[in-house]
Amino acid sequence: MSNGEVNLNRLLEGLSPELVDGDFVFVTVSEETWQRSQWPVRGLFHEQEGVTLILLKEVAENEGLRFDGVFRQITCQVHSSLEAVGMTAAMATALTHHGISANVVAAYYHDHLFVPATKAQEAVSVLSMIAKGKG
Repeated sequence: MSNGEVNLNRLLEGLSPELVDGDFVFVTVSEETWQRSQWPVRGLFHEQEGVTLILLKEVAENEGLRFDGVFRQITCQVHSSLEAVGMTAAMATALTHHGISANVVAAYYHDHLFVPATKAQEAVSVLSMIAKGKG
């Protein structure tokens, strides 16, 4: 099992951003609610205020969960190391120049960005430009 790429230039050249199907939302619920639920989650994080979940929008709507904003997931296909330096900053800087917010989730193999659904295609284009050395 590889530890992933750490060289920033190779990381950026290999970004290969792909838009994932589905609209996602961020919600927060109590620990007790989370433990009782059987919701299919995309991601979760335990915070002092509760459990933050990333869910498909339709799951949140069906369960009556409150959310702000609808996001699309972009997965960078490059296998980045969790110890790589600069990749998140480079992506965030490029997206910032285009007025696109991003919530980044670094998983073991890949980085995943959740961007406003209305700006998803533009975000993929911006990230693709980084990979071509034009970002």
